[in-house]
Amino acid sequence: MLEKSQALNQIRSVVGPKGVVEEQTDRERYFVEPRGLWLGDSELVVRPATTDEVSKVVAICHEHTLPIVPLGGNTGLVGGGVAKSGVLLSTERLNRIRELDKANSTLTCEAGCILADIQAAATDADRLFPLSLAAEGSCQIGGNLSTNAGGIQVLRYGNARELVLGLEVVLPDGRVWDGLRALRKDNTGYDLKHLFIGAEGTLGIITAAVLKLFPMPRQRQTALLALPSAAAAMTLFDRSGVAAGDALSAFEIMNGLSFEITVRNIEAARDPFGSLYPWYVLMEMTTPRETGTLRQTLEGLLEGALDDGIVLDGVLAESGAQADELWRIRESIPEAQFPEGASIKNDVSVPVSKAAEFIDRAVSATENLVPGIRPVAFGHVGDGNIHFNLSQPIGMDEETFLARWHDVTGTVNDIAADLNGSFSAEHGIGMLKRDDLARYRPAVEVELMAALKKTIDPANIMNPGKVIPD
Repeated sequence: MLEKSQALNQIRSVVGPKGVVEEQTDRERYFVEPRGLWLGDSELVVRPATTDEVSKVVAICHEHTLPIVPLGGNTGLVGGGVAKSGVLLSTERLNRIRELDKANSTLTCEAGCILADIQAAATDADRLFPLSLAAEGSCQIGGNLSTNAGGIQVLRYGNARELVLGLEVVLPDGRVWDGLRALRKDNTGYDLKHLFIGAEGTLGIITAAVLKLFPMPRQRQTALLALPSAAAAMTLFDRSGVAAGDALSAFEIMNGLSFEITVRNIEAARDPFGSLYPWYVLMEMTTPRETGTLRQTLEGLLEGALDDGIVLDGVLAESGAQADELWRIRESIPEAQFPEGASIKNDVSVPVSKAAEFIDRAVSATENLVPGIRPVAFGHVGDGNIHFNLSQPIGMDEETFLARWHDVTGTVNDIAADLNGSFSAEHGIGMLKRDDLARYRPAVEVELMAALKKTIDPANIMNPGKVIPD
């Protein structure tokens, strides 16, 4: 116990008074997980301000075999940032943009930078950083990279993994790997950055990154469409890709219930149709070209879809403000579920060609399993990622409903697996889905992950209890 106390005091001396959170009331926000599934705790909460401080803190933890849990904006949904003991290391003071190279279209920033601030810095330089999430006003880029975040523009720009050129990482023994290379071609052995992207802090702590920037869109066309079925949405997606090519930047699907509860429960969300439909699609086309026929492309696509009964009704945004209003409906769905009671959330992906089949099968299976269950299905269906959330039946109490969590989630995951899909599309594994990793991934794959973990972090101090199954 004395040795641990001495180690914690050494850490305090490294980060200084501003780098330690001592008061219990101030510490609580680091331990409250967004969904309320876990309540964390640790002997010490530290907020290092530099990579050197992170390195020294981790080296002390390594020397004394103290667990260390990195935490970004605390917006994760699988318990990846929940500490149970040891040291919780917040990256919030690592918040500097180190360089923006407009000619190279890159931005180098520290892990604690808020995603929205990175987007704004890129915009100021007439560039686009396309990673966009509902939590972008509070999530941090280090957490985005550690979970390989997706978001609404994966269809055109890819996941976080595709938006990174280089990383700086503090390894579990305190050494710093400086891989901050702003190169688009660098064929020099293993591409080590991909070990740490998506690893949820179990192999090291990302402290900085070189991010790709893109030309700023000059034209933006947004449409909210009503459709008869999920299958119709997928037919429209296929047609949209043919008509627009890579100008199609987003294609989001919402079932009728997700739309209904949003316009009912979210004051700022307005129904532009006046009557409810079975399914909705929010699609967007963008281009960096100043002039062109993007509007005509969209109108021609929708005219044909209306004639063929694929689309029942539609609204085209006439301004950026109107486009934002339409996006508000889609982005407010998770918030709109809270007044509806308890919900069981699933984040799955399937091949795009199987998306409609997954939805139909999952709706039928869960309704048979829990009569009256209310599927709230929405997501980035253009890349096969469906958030299949389930609100409790009207009249059923919350405890009884949540007792069926594993039955319901297992059923949904089994359907996704049967369609060659994934039980975790963009939320990660954390603590919540470790057993699922063991169940749905081949044993040799899990063994390889465990071997990497043991090689890089043999003492198992780096975010222990996450990702790798026991």
